[in-house]
Parts: sequence; structure tokens; C-alpha cells
Amino acid sequence: MANLREAQKRMTRRLLLESGLELFKAKGYAVTTVDDIATAAGTTRATFYAYFSSRSELMQALIDEQLNEALQRVGSPEHGSTAHGLVATVADGSPEAIAAWLGRTADSWPAIRPIIRIGRDAAVVDPDLTDLVERWLEEAVSDIEDGLTEAGRLEPHQRHFRGVLAMAQLDFVAQHWDRADWKLTREQMLGELTASWAALLN
Repeated sequence: MANLREAQKRMTRRLLLESGLELFKAKGYAVTTVDDIATAAGTTRATFYAYFSSRSELMQALIDEQLNEALQRVGSPEHGSTAHGLVATVADGSPEAIAAWLGRTADSWPAIRPIIRIGRDAAVVDPDLTDLVERWLEEAVSDIEDGLTEAGRLEPHQRHFRGVLAMAQLDFVAQHWDRADWKLTREQMLGELTASWAALLN
């Protein structure tokens, strides 16, 4: 019986997260209310508050859980979250390893793009979420720095900033690929990103 209750709690929480994400995409974060989210999830305002203290806490959970899940990021005591695959890819440093990681990451763009866009929109109107996405991106930059450190490549003072440059490229392309007319196929785009990352990280 206890296991059933726990499963129901997990399902309700997941429904609240998914309903919040869908409403934020459809209506925008600024105008979506707690009541809207609770109703869409088939529950009540009181139930919402049993899981999240505020709309901003739900938004934070979307970043911490759904975005990290999509990108296979796990908790890290050093810097919030980490993607061991990214660290290993950067440590390897070969164009083949970079191309494979970028290809897998690009496959997840349809899932991660709306969360990042909503997170940036939310940060504009909600002071609790200032720099939410940028803090998350900084965790990915730290993974790149860790991979470079593990491999002993570049000077220590270069590693973090090279990670900043690599993630800035990836973030921009990921956020605009679906609506930009860059006259590139997906394969060509990934080839250009791979070449750029290989040059930056070696």
C-alpha cells in the first residue's frame, strides 16, 4: 500500500511538471497561474502546494529534473549537475568523439529547447529565477573544464573560457536551429560545430 501511495505521489508530481511545461509553452510563464497548472493536471491548488511552494519552484524543477534527464546530467557536489559523457568526450578530444556527443545532444533539442526558452522568459518576470538558465549552462561549462583538466590540455587559465565559448556556440545553434535559415543540412551543421569544438578544445 505504501508503494502504491509513493507511485501516486510521483505520478502527481510528474503531471504537475508536465502540465506546467505545456502551459508555459502555450500561454507563457508570466500569465500562467498555479490554478491553471493544477487544473490542467486534474488536481487542486492545495495539491500543487503540497509539491511545490511556488510557480518558480516548479520552473526550477523543470530545469533540474527534466532538462537534466534529457541531457543525462546527474547531481554533482562540485557544481550542481554534471554530464559524465560530456566530460569523457572533452577528455578524449577527438573529432569523432565530439561529433558523436554533439549528434546525441542534437537529438534532444526538441525536448530541451522549450525548457530553456521558458526558463529565460521566466527569469525576466520572476526575480527568484534570475539567471536560472545561465547558471545551468555554467554547470555544462564546468564539465568541459573538467574534461580538459582530466586530459591535461590547454593552460589552466584557458580551460573555463574555452568551455564558455563552446557552450555559447552550442546554445545559440540549439535555440535557433528550428527557425533559422542557415542553408545547412543537419549533418553539415553538426560538422561545422564539431570542427569548431575540436579547434577550441585541443
